[in-house]
Amino acid sequence: MADEKLFSGIKAGAIELKNRVVMAPLTRNRARAEDDSVHELQAQYYAQRAGAGLIITEASQISPQGKGYAWTPGIYSEAQIDGWKKVSEAVHAEGGKIVIQLWHVGRISHYSLQQDGGAPVAPSAIGAKAKTFDGEQFVETSEPRALGIEEIAGLVADYRQAAENAKRAGFDGVEVHAANGYLIDQFLRDGSNKREDEYGGPVENRARFLKEVMDAVVDVWGAERVGVRLSPFSDANNISDSDPQATFSHAIKLLNSYGLAYLHLVEGQTGGPRDIPEGGDLKALYELFDGAKMGNNAYDREMAVEAVETGAVDLVAFGRPFISNPDLVNRLEKGAALNELDPTTLYGGNEKGYTDYPALAEEAVAAE
Repeated sequence: MADEKLFSGIKAGAIELKNRVVMAPLTRNRARAEDDSVHELQAQYYAQRAGAGLIITEASQISPQGKGYAWTPGIYSEAQIDGWKKVSEAVHAEGGKIVIQLWHVGRISHYSLQQDGGAPVAPSAIGAKAKTFDGEQFVETSEPRALGIEEIAGLVADYRQAAENAKRAGFDGVEVHAANGYLIDQFLRDGSNKREDEYGGPVENRARFLKEVMDAVVDVWGAERVGVRLSPFSDANNISDSDPQATFSHAIKLLNSYGLAYLHLVEGQTGGPRDIPEGGDLKALYELFDGAKMGNNAYDREMAVEAVETGAVDLVAFGRPFISNPDLVNRLEKGAALNELDPTTLYGGNEKGYTDYPALAEEAVAAE
């Protein structure tokens, strides 16, 4: 076994991890079309990757309204809870740990994906001018309507119920998705939040929705089994803020007060360059948080080892390498070559490009 710290155990809150390599949340669009539930294929997929210290599931909508893409899973119905229970049991049987990422897309949706063809919701009625997938093609996101203040408590209740459902499904914890231009991020950023009530204006108000969601989820799970994902310097889904350093400094100070399991930061652009814009200071943001710090974005083995050894982060999340390498941790430990990713099978489909990537042992047998 490699002796680098990356491959040593760590306790993230109350979650005991066998190593510091995390499988990042990866949307794969393979939920059942009829009810947005996962099934045996997902159980196999995640179990294959249980060598990770922690698996974070693909983003899962907390309600029908929270859906923004075709064939993404939910965590609000009995069928969905039952499907996710198969996944958590399969991962645990392989000695892994798994949390579910709780998601509401806000304005990143389309009328055809909403109940009764309604408008997506957002803090303010400002279109994202982004794209989503409706099951047939990529389409422009629909114009959202601004949430009434009386609706926000209902959204918080949806997060609470989703957290309770995740507990019933046997997860080890939950991650609140507050990144990448989705609903919580839309509230945080002044480019998408132009409200004039207690949820808009100064950053203290814009962070109010995040706080209320965290209060609800932590009440269900206890802070030590809750993580949060932020993307301070990403403009994913055309999100923007006039002073992201100040906005996310406030948000992280708020999150630090809970004693969470971990803070998960997208470093730079989501799925893009790691560059931090002028005026941004990623190190300063990490230093505001006292718990386990998880870095994410285009890490390779060398970068991950160095980041953990130097204490820049405690955990490193890998995304696409986990898709094509179910035994990624073993390969990283051994310094072995990685399987090449087939980009044509990333989204939608069946087992091809999903559960059929070989592990090292399988490759060795095939080569004999």
